[in-house]
Amino acid sequence: MKAIWILAAIASLTGATASCAFQDSQNVSQAQTQTPKPATAVDVAIASLDVLEAENEYIGTTAPLREVSVTSRLEGRLLDLKVDIGDRVEKGQAIAQLDDTVSSTTVLEAEAEVAARQAEVSQANAAVRNARVQVERTRLEYQQAQTDANRFTQLAKEGAVSRQTAENAITKALTAEQLWRSAQQEVSVQQQTVDASSQRVLAQKAIRSREQERQSYATITAPMSGIVLERISETGNLLFAGNEVLKLGDFSQVKVNVQISELEISKVGLNQSVDVRIDSFPNQTFTGRVRRISPVADPVARLIPVEIVISNSDNTLGSGQLSRVQFSDRQEPQIMIAETGLEVAGRGNQRPKNASANSQTKAQTDTKSSANAGEKGQQKTGTVFAITGTQKEPKVSARKVTLGDRRDGKVVIRSGLKAGDRIVVRSGGKLRDGDSVRLSILSQQTK
Repeated sequence: MKAIWILAAIASLTGATASCAFQDSQNVSQAQTQTPKPATAVDVAIASLDVLEAENEYIGTTAPLREVSVTSRLEGRLLDLKVDIGDRVEKGQAIAQLDDTVSSTTVLEAEAEVAARQAEVSQANAAVRNARVQVERTRLEYQQAQTDANRFTQLAKEGAVSRQTAENAITKALTAEQLWRSAQQEVSVQQQTVDASSQRVLAQKAIRSREQERQSYATITAPMSGIVLERISETGNLLFAGNEVLKLGDFSQVKVNVQISELEISKVGLNQSVDVRIDSFPNQTFTGRVRRISPVADPVARLIPVEIVISNSDNTLGSGQLSRVQFSDRQEPQIMIAETGLEVAGRGNQRPKNASANSQTKAQTDTKSSANAGEKGQQKTGTVFAITGTQKEPKVSARKVTLGDRRDGKVVIRSGLKAGDRIVVRSGGKLRDGDSVRLSILSQQTK
């Protein structure tokens, strides 16, 4: 009997222990069920107004607007070259000197010849003056002879002198007239000599001026303001007329030549504004304009040369710099987000927490319909998670958005968001509508 009571007590204790264990298990399970889901870490970006960059980027190289070869215009040895590559020169500045010994001698000879011709003119003028004196003397003699002839003729009629004497006086008068006429012609001849000598003086002066001009070529000057691009000759070289000495570049503007496909050339117009990025200045964008569109395309590559000029008044830009040209399309700014924001949301396939099975089926049907609509050319849609709630307890809200163009990892949002909205672009776990989140240090902050 005592053994029976002992067995009963043991059974009672075992049942109580089992009941306590079951109760504790239920309490743990219930506690685990009531524990809230921890906040998911997310990266947040702000939807902003922006413009998609142009699809096509054309590569070119900077060059001066003009390049000029400075050449020797005179034969001679190069005595001095006063500038080097990279030096800036001004128009009219002396940049080189040639040996001018030969040209100086030629100028002296020309000046001596001018003096000789001027002496001839002086002699001719003296002859003219003598001829005019002779004209005046023969004129007076002719007048006297004419008076004597008239007087002797009258005396012959009166019988005071013989007829022979009168005829001699008339003959003397005629001779004096011929001498007077001859003296007048001599004046004309001597005047022509003066004129001819004066022309020879002018011609010789022109020769002298030409030789003086040639002598000035011994000093080589800059034909324009610019920068020395290349030294072609060196001091001591013998130069002939036409030999290059150096090259100058005009950097008041720089040009960039790019090749445009004939399929894209219709989008390019003269004086069109373009954006130029130069690798030497990674944080700066230069504005240029289309200066020339070649009417001739490459018959093989079907590319058309286009010349773009960029203002360079501060001489920032140089030659040979790699340039990346984008033609401005004048797009209006649109709301834009990173494409990763759609990937976080599963591109519209997320279902809110409290949605029913029918709602999930309908959402899937709507998603398929949106995809089919997008394939048919209609508007495409997607889903993003927007940040809601308070700053201390942020949450996410699933939003349906209408999508536009995509490029370079960005997508245009046509509706569903406004500038300044914060959206999740990366998540540490799967998100659902209404979930609490924790913003990472990489998240963009509102201003």
